[in-house]
Amino acid sequence: MRHFYFDTKIDLGSSGVQPWTLSELRRLLGIHPTELDSLAFDDSESYGGRELREVLAVRFGVDDPDRVMATHGSTEAIFVAMNALLTSGDEVVVVDPAYHSLRSVAEAIGCRIKRWRLRPEDGFRPCLDILRPLLTSRTRMVIVNFPHNPTGATLTRDQFDAFLDLVADHGAYLVWDGAFTELVYDTPPLPEPALRYARCVSIGTMSKAYGLPGTRVGWCLATPEILTRFVPLRDAISICLSPLTEFFAARAIAQADRILDVRRAQAARNRQRLADWIRHNSELVSWTRPDGGCTAFPTFAGIEDTEDLCRELGARHDVLLVPGSAFGHPDRVRLGFGGDEAAFVEGLDRLQGALRARRGAAHD
Repeated sequence: MRHFYFDTKIDLGSSGVQPWTLSELRRLLGIHPTELDSLAFDDSESYGGRELREVLAVRFGVDDPDRVMATHGSTEAIFVAMNALLTSGDEVVVVDPAYHSLRSVAEAIGCRIKRWRLRPEDGFRPCLDILRPLLTSRTRMVIVNFPHNPTGATLTRDQFDAFLDLVADHGAYLVWDGAFTELVYDTPPLPEPALRYARCVSIGTMSKAYGLPGTRVGWCLATPEILTRFVPLRDAISICLSPLTEFFAARAIAQADRILDVRRAQAARNRQRLADWIRHNSELVSWTRPDGGCTAFPTFAGIEDTEDLCRELGARHDVLLVPGSAFGHPDRVRLGFGGDEAAFVEGLDRLQGALRARRGAAHD
C-alpha cells in the first residue's frame, strides 16, 4: 500500500467503499455552503465536539454522549485504548489474521499475545471452541474486528451472544473494532456490544463503510469511567479534532442511511461481480464469499507467495492489490470490492490477464 496506493489507477486492495466528493456529499446530505461560514477554526473538546458525540450516541443506541469519544480515525482510538488499559506483560487475545494495529500496538506495549486463529479450512469463520482455551484468569483484553478484515467473515447472532458471555466470564476488556458493522449483506448488523458489556471499548470509523476516510474521524464507545482514562493520552497525541471534519462527520452520521444505502448497494453489486468472475476463473482462483465488509481473501492456483504478483500488478498493470503476507497468509491477497464499479471490472480484467499470463508461462 505504501508503494502503490497513490501511484496506481485501479484500486483492488483497499478495505473501504468509494470515497465521496464534497460536491456529492453536499448534494446527498443537503449541506448549503452558508452553513460552513459560521464555523470557527477553534479547538474542539477533548472528547470531541458535542454535536458529533450526540449523533453518534443516537446512531448506536448508547443515548448518553458522555459514553462517546470522537478520535482522529479509529487508529487513535485503538492506540489510546490499548495504552490506557494495558501494561507490559499483560495477556492479550487477538483475532488472527487481523488489521495490523489491532495486534502491533499491544505487541509494542510488551503484552503477551495469544492468537485466536481463523482457519482457512473453516472459510475463516470464527470458532468459539478455538477461542475458549485461550481465555484464562490472566486474560486482560480480547481484541477482535467483525465483520472481519481481510476475510469478510463474521459471527452469527448466537455466536455474538456466546462470545460476549465468554469474555465477561473472564472479566477481560473487550476492544471491538466495528469498522464494518454496518456493511453486511445477507443478515442484519450485529448489535452494539458496548450496550451489553461494561468493559467493552467499541470502535468505529468514517473510513470503511461511510466512504469518508479523508475526514480522519473515528470514535469509541465505552463507559464514562473508561473514557476518562483515555483523556491524558488524547491530550498528548492530538488534543482534538478539526471542527471542519467534525461538521461533515456529524452531518453524515445524522443521515447515515443515505450514505450507507448507496455504498452498501454498490459494494453488493461488486461482490456479485467478483463471485461471477471467480466462477468464470475457477481454475485460477478460489475464495470464501465474505459475509460483510468489502474485502475478500482469495488464493490463486500455483502461487504460494503473492507478493511478486502484487508488485507486478502495481508496476506493470496500474492495479493495487495487497499481498496476504501482510496478514500472515502469503498464499492469499486482500481484494477490495468497495470501489468504483467500472474501475472494479477493469481491475478484474487486468488481474485475470496477469494470472493467465503467469499460468501460460508456467506451462511453457
